[in-house]
Amino acid sequence: MRTMERTEADRRGPILHRDGGRIVSIGHIDESDVKDAYRRWAPIYDHTFGMVAAQGRRHVVQHINQLPKGRVLEVGVGTGLSLPDYDPRHEIVGIDLSPEMLEKARERITEEGITNVTGLHEMDAGNLEFATHSFDIVVAMFVMTVVPDPEKVMRELARVTKPGGQVMLVNHFSQEEGLRGWVERRMAPFADKIGWRSVFDVDRVMVCEDLSLAERVSVRPFGLFTMMRFAKSMSAAEHPVAAE
Repeated sequence: MRTMERTEADRRGPILHRDGGRIVSIGHIDESDVKDAYRRWAPIYDHTFGMVAAQGRRHVVQHINQLPKGRVLEVGVGTGLSLPDYDPRHEIVGIDLSPEMLEKARERITEEGITNVTGLHEMDAGNLEFATHSFDIVVAMFVMTVVPDPEKVMRELARVTKPGGQVMLVNHFSQEEGLRGWVERRMAPFADKIGWRSVFDVDRVMVCEDLSLAERVSVRPFGLFTMMRFAKSMSAAEHPVAAE
């Protein structure tokens, strides 16, 4: 029988979805918990998770750099680790929920003399303040396990992408079995503290009819992360979707 519970009765925390006592997914994470977690991460992010995630970032940016000149939205830009690697012909706009992470990104832009970033905005990925069909490419790296409502965010990524454009994700998707699956389930009650869901199924990003999966590959280290590249249908231009 599938049940839901709070991790502790006396505090806010992630809702754990169970099936026969086994954790199968992690529900809503409060936005304030995410901000608190990344406030703690900001000073050390580049030298911790930022290093672990380096291969995934490079894989995505290398693909983008092979594409024609375009306008790119990076959702969850964080401390801006990827910004120096984009080809200067691309216009880059970044958003993040954490003001502390964005401050680090702005410092990076100044220190490295990056000139093709036209905006860094504190913004909710589930409520993007951009017009429909604004970007040629939308990138969300290590974001979907963090946001309060992944399905809503995925629909927003699709909305702001131009017909014929691309949506690219790099994300952790959990395993059901084995040592890794056991560890991921053990971490689940602490999602609000670490700032991301350790249990997260790929079905949660497969929610947009106008996006077709064009590529899916595991990226280093150890195949912990998956790169997914979606192509947006050209017919989407005939049926624009308004922001919720």
